[in-house]
Amino acid sequence: MLQERSRTTDKIAPMEKAVLLLVDDDQLITESLSFILKKKYQVHIAETRAQAKKIISSLKAPPQLALVDLGLPPFPHQADEGFALVEDLLAYDPQMKILVLSGQSEEMNIQHALTLGAVDFVPKPADPGLLQTRLQHHLMLQYVEKQRSKSVTDSAIIGESAAMQALRQQIEQFSTSLFPVLIEGESGTGKELIAKALHEESSRKDNAYMVINCAAISPELLESQLFGHVKGAFTGANSNRDGFFSKAEDGTLFLDEIGEIPYDLQAKLLRVLESGEYYRVGDTECLKSNARIIAASNKSLADEVKEGGFRSDLFHRLSILKIHVPALREREKDSLLLRMHFQNLYEDSIKHFSLNDEANKLWIEYDYPGNVRELRNVVIRLGTKYPSRIITRDILEQEFEIKVEVEKEEVECLEKGFSSGRFNDVWLMKEISSGELVLDEALNELENHCINLAMGMYDGNLSKVAKALHINRSTLYSRIQKNTAKGEE
Repeated sequence: MLQERSRTTDKIAPMEKAVLLLVDDDQLITESLSFILKKKYQVHIAETRAQAKKIISSLKAPPQLALVDLGLPPFPHQADEGFALVEDLLAYDPQMKILVLSGQSEEMNIQHALTLGAVDFVPKPADPGLLQTRLQHHLMLQYVEKQRSKSVTDSAIIGESAAMQALRQQIEQFSTSLFPVLIEGESGTGKELIAKALHEESSRKDNAYMVINCAAISPELLESQLFGHVKGAFTGANSNRDGFFSKAEDGTLFLDEIGEIPYDLQAKLLRVLESGEYYRVGDTECLKSNARIIAASNKSLADEVKEGGFRSDLFHRLSILKIHVPALREREKDSLLLRMHFQNLYEDSIKHFSLNDEANKLWIEYDYPGNVRELRNVVIRLGTKYPSRIITRDILEQEFEIKVEVEKEEVECLEKGFSSGRFNDVWLMKEISSGELVLDEALNELENHCINLAMGMYDGNLSKVAKALHINRSTLYSRIQKNTAKGEE
């Protein structure tokens, strides 16, 4: 069951054990770590990404900490599943502190995990004492965040760029409206905080503010969570239960990751948006909701409509009022203000640091693919690793995911093959008729060549390459890693 979050966040009791999710397919590791860590943590163990998602959706509250291996089934020798799980967990709860514990500790993997939002990377084999120290450190930082968030307002709206000034204006305009608001933006840009600002500046601010993450609940349970159910509606329904629409009453209901709602459930959501009417699962009595709906997605719902995954009528109803949360790379020099904000936010836990001119220039030029979340984590790492130091460009480059190197031999091979015009109709027909064309190999070679060309054009900037090739940044990274590994075989 998903945690029900109201406008105020309850402080964790000092003596209460923090919840830790441990994800690793090596039973020896999970058993030994669980034995060590269970003295201070409530440990939940999963062997796969699917098991981990099932566990967190069954907990009453999100785990405060997660310890994740990169090499998970069904591809234990690759990092894809681990990277995907980091993204899944942060989509479920952006405040979760994820530490990667993995033997796949190449520099590329470390940088990519941190860019996605992991707060730390611990190579295997890990010293148990060091691991516990790191876990406690990040738990303390999370506690500081929660305490400071009660006194620091507008943390998502820090910045003087034109994009942020326009965003503030939209929040002011839309907060007083009765219509739904659709918030779109990349992961890590602060969509939930924008939703909360819309509520806090509205006439509903003294009423409930409810949050439900549509990606964190199984499709079978999501309808019940939204609309409620009556006793006997399904196995395990032992009593009547109100859903989020009922509990939100005259307040605000924030539907995070709305693009993950199953298609057949979207029609029922549309009915609520149009008339306010809905039915609890297993009930015949029509109920009425007066909650204002705010929805968010890190996908383009317009693209989802084109691909048939999202109803066009629901999209148009949700997007009457639409907010685009700008990526950090679109916010001019706001990264400087955010750096100072996070240094002040964590001043009781980390030491201040400063940047020399070259490092400061890099700080402004870097595109922050993980957005504000990545910037925050970089500040924490620098303040922890280099207390009261002057940070140089070389030090800063180690914290940023700037460039992925492709094997020189592979590039030369591909350039030679394609410069001769191999992939034309005459060559293809000859290869096909002779039975020598292996389609998968040809497609892989074409893919590699396109990636290499784009990497050269954009000087190895993964965000720009992914945008140019119209693929997800993590997908691009995984393909480069896979192709590099093949070149080494």
